[in-house]
Amino acid sequence: MEEHTYKVLGSTGALNLTFGVISIVVGVTAGVLLIISGAKLIGSRKNVLVTG
Repeated sequence: MEEHTYKVLGSTGALNLTFGVISIVVGVTAGVLLIISGAKLIGSRKNVLVTG
């Protein structure tokens, strides 16, 4: 019984670690993409005609 519990807890820990790494990678990727798109907007703001 104890061995079964140990295996279940081990696989749960591995799954949590995997999801953690995946969410870190997705978060960093989204952050980089947002920074790049923001830099493009700032770079192209001189081409925008402001009236008013």
